Amino acid sequence: MSYPSKDPSPCPVSILIAVLSGPWTVSILWVLFTNGPTRFGALKRRVDGVSTKVLTERLRMLEHKGILYRHHEPTVPPQVTYSLTELGQELVFILKQLNDLAQHSYADQSKVNYESELALVLQKL
Repeated sequence: MSYPSKDPSPCPVSILIAVLSGPWTVSILWVLFTNGPTRFGALKRRVDGVSTKVLTERLRMLEHKGILYRHHEPTVPPQVTYSLTELGQELVFILKQLNDLAQHSYADQSKVNYESELALVLQKL
């Protein structure tokens, strides 16, 4: 959830950080980046631990912000597929750079499996 700023013209970086710092947001973006267009059920399985309610809220917010695209097929049952927009792909590019920096800077400080550690860190963002 992003909080309204008291400043009438908030810094664009602050706005972006508020969007990305929401629960599960970075994990959702990473799953969509690594798996391509993904249906809701598959996304829920790949973002381990997220509730249906929170996943739905985050997806709606990311769609509203123009970070992901929601494609709806009016079938029975309805098929909804999510994918990254151009803006979403740019954000993931930046997240990849942060990932590279973290691996380079902190790889020697821990013997913990990197992927599980990254997943924990990304969930907290």
